[in-house]
Amino acid sequence: MEYLDLAIQLARNAGDVLKHYAGREKHVEFKGRANLVTIADKESEGLIIRGIQKRYPEHAILAEESGVTESLPGAKVRWIIDPLDGTTNFAHQYPFYCVSIAVEDEGVVTCGAVYDPCRDEMFSAARGSGAFMNGVQLRVSDVDKLSHALLLTGFPYDFRERIEVPLGLFRGFLMESQAVRRGGSAALDLCHMAAGRCDGFWGLKLQPWDTAAGGVIAEEAGARITDFSGGPFRIYMKEILASNGWIHAEMIDVLKLAAS
Repeated sequence: MEYLDLAIQLARNAGDVLKHYAGREKHVEFKGRANLVTIADKESEGLIIRGIQKRYPEHAILAEESGVTESLPGAKVRWIIDPLDGTTNFAHQYPFYCVSIAVEDEGVVTCGAVYDPCRDEMFSAARGSGAFMNGVQLRVSDVDKLSHALLLTGFPYDFRERIEVPLGLFRGFLMESQAVRRGGSAALDLCHMAAGRCDGFWGLKLQPWDTAAGGVIAEEAGARITDFSGGPFRIYMKEILASNGWIHAEMIDVLKLAAS
């Protein structure tokens, strides 16, 4: 698929930008107490946008740092970009961050690429064609009990304003699962689930660029992705529940109990 080929190429090129700045001065700016942006975010995003506009000037773009750009009114294809998912990790030289690029065609995410420059791992998927990491096909885990599951999550940037909500969910899953981890990159969390390295993921107040590419990769590896009640998920929702499918019902039960 030509869109996926370009997404992979641009994600890798943008990853080289992150590698360049990884050990250098990052010029950190604060969009909020827990929401950072660095020179690497901006240069990575600029590289990706220029690459898309050169090839597809008629396409729309939704990018984390620059917002929505649309070359032609009513564009049916939109590229959804996170030039650096895991900026806080990057700013502290903690090696868990990535570049995420997805393509949405008439409201459906059709493909995505997520590149981890620290491990040189390129995750990719086109809908209906499977998910891959560096050319090797991915499959979710077969863990079938929540008590045996490793779960991943993250806290929203504004968690301090209503800490009881994310902490309540975290406590519920911590008690019922084998373990819970907070990595700091939703896109990579979803890709690690696609690779069978964890068994479930939940998140609150995420943005489309956090879940678009990782979501299609996880689904193509066999994951089930819904809202917290088990209903259909769209990338513009503020809650996401993802699992290998086997433990999904148990995860929904935990969410219901935590919310009660």
